[in-house]
Amino acid sequence: MGQGPSDEKVARNVSTEHLSHELALRFAKKCFTPLEITHFKDIFRSLADDQDGMQYWKEETLCRFLVIPDALGPGPLIYQMATYLGAFPFPSLAPSILTIEAMLKVVVIMTERYRTVLKRGGTDRNKLFFRSLAVFDRRMSSVYEKPPQDILESVRDQKVDTSDAVLDEARSQAAGEEPRSARGFSVDKPANEEEEEEEDDDELALAALESLDAIEVFKYDQRADTKIHHAQIPVDNFRRLIMLLLVIAPLDAQESLSRHAERLTPKRIESLREVADSILWSFTPEQNAGIFYQSFNKIIPASLPYIFDGLNPLFEHFLFSKNIDLSRRKQSFTSTPMASPTVPQVPDAPLDPLLPREGDILNLNILSQISFFIKGNNLFRRLRPLYLGADAGFSLGSIEQKVFNWRAPSILLVSGTRLSSAPEGTRERSFADNLPPKRFPDGASGNNTRGRVIFGAYIDVPWKHTYKEAIGGSEMLLFQLSPLHEVFQGSTLSRDYLTFTKTGIGLGCPPPRPRNVSGMSSHTALGPVSLMLDPSLEFGVFTHDSTGGGSFHTSQSRKGDWQDRFEIEHLEVWGCGGDEEAERQRAAWAFEEREAEARRSVKLGRDKEADRALLEMAGLVGNHSASGGSMG
Repeated sequence: MGQGPSDEKVARNVSTEHLSHELALRFAKKCFTPLEITHFKDIFRSLADDQDGMQYWKEETLCRFLVIPDALGPGPLIYQMATYLGAFPFPSLAPSILTIEAMLKVVVIMTERYRTVLKRGGTDRNKLFFRSLAVFDRRMSSVYEKPPQDILESVRDQKVDTSDAVLDEARSQAAGEEPRSARGFSVDKPANEEEEEEEDDDELALAALESLDAIEVFKYDQRADTKIHHAQIPVDNFRRLIMLLLVIAPLDAQESLSRHAERLTPKRIESLREVADSILWSFTPEQNAGIFYQSFNKIIPASLPYIFDGLNPLFEHFLFSKNIDLSRRKQSFTSTPMASPTVPQVPDAPLDPLLPREGDILNLNILSQISFFIKGNNLFRRLRPLYLGADAGFSLGSIEQKVFNWRAPSILLVSGTRLSSAPEGTRERSFADNLPPKRFPDGASGNNTRGRVIFGAYIDVPWKHTYKEAIGGSEMLLFQLSPLHEVFQGSTLSRDYLTFTKTGIGLGCPPPRPRNVSGMSSHTALGPVSLMLDPSLEFGVFTHDSTGGGSFHTSQSRKGDWQDRFEIEHLEVWGCGGDEEAERQRAAWAFEEREAEARRSVKLGRDKEADRALLEMAGLVGNHSASGGSMG
């Protein structure tokens, strides 16, 4: 009877190892093609270290293969994440040794290929990422230490298949052969294929979805789930990861990170740090030494839904080995005895620039920051400057001339410096007099001591003059990029999304009301969550009223009310689209120019007397003092 607990513990360990093996097998079978498995095996074998017959990857190997830039220092974090994800779905087994099975699970999760097997969405991956980055030490240690030698030996001594046999088994299953691991387990054989598919999916969801379903089967893993609300991601660690994510945001599949790492000059690294700090401050680190799961789980979906997208193409590199020449393999199946000539190595074709030019606000770092909440395929190599205030001049007429007729979404960016509480000078006082009295304090400053702010909006409709009604839809976004990063989603409670009138530009503001009969000017109406730029484009105001009820939802991360009044320094509008959209705008401009020219060149008929009589009837010429004057 005294042996009961030990036997139970052994049984648990065996079942845990078996499920981990089965999960890797299922990932290999359902998430990859046989060719991708071949490439993956070649890459792993060629770079793996070997100790007593066990192959594994070290931190240096992983960072060198992914070309992680040393200047940013995120290498240990990527390795820490991998050693946690390699233990999936049992967090109590982390950190794991990066064997071929562990690396297979890392690639599946990083590239989101698990979606073909697991039925749950990206929130589970975010939860995994949090756990892989979080620490439980009160001292908030920077990163996990490397697995010690005793752990390495314990993994080697386990009777778990950590070789590449699991990949061979998956390929044999794809070919219709019965896998070796399934032979002898007749109890696992289903009555029919349809039941197998359903049972496989249900069983995998039960056993594989992180620890939440595994806890129900293995109660000893429950402590890992309760710890998540006490764990924190150290701020310095998350800053380094954010800087890396900003760099890899525009990464294409099979594009080497070295292309982007080459641009990491000291000036750009400093700019990366400023952008990363703006994002960090949205998690309110001024109150805590780290980032808790509650704020992580709330802010990522609301303001940073695509922050981890750059990891997908980065880890896709595991599925393309440069050592495998498919052209040579194809030639080996031909009957021609002649040896094929050596194919010269063609250098990578130069890619179009991510931006046709940088603006005073929008640069590559800000562009990557925006891609954290607007899909990158709508931004990178898809933006073109429509209006740059520094070039075209700060006037509503210039915006109309440059932006109108763009028949695709656009992005408005405005930067400036906060105004003091007491207006200084005539222009500031005039601006303040047109606004309701300021009832709210300034917004948070983060690490920015200069009072600089950056606001913007994603506008999903073509610009035009608005008179009685605003334009736009609930797909519009209002956002702040500095000193804090936050996105305010469109709401359906009000439809005052965008107004463009002689009184200025309003986002979330109701259309201007007509003047009072008495002739006294009324204050400009500001929405609960709104951005307003005055008609001279000299000043702007961003308002956040926590009571809500406007065209944009209130903050997901900050409580309370605030208002930022600022002097505009730079203003830009960027069009989202390619050559087709630009050609449509040029065609619209050409049509309007022809119409204007036609109106200017209207000629009267040859009968001058008849023409004069017609003009007199219209009251345009002749003596019509009784009707209020004449132009004769």
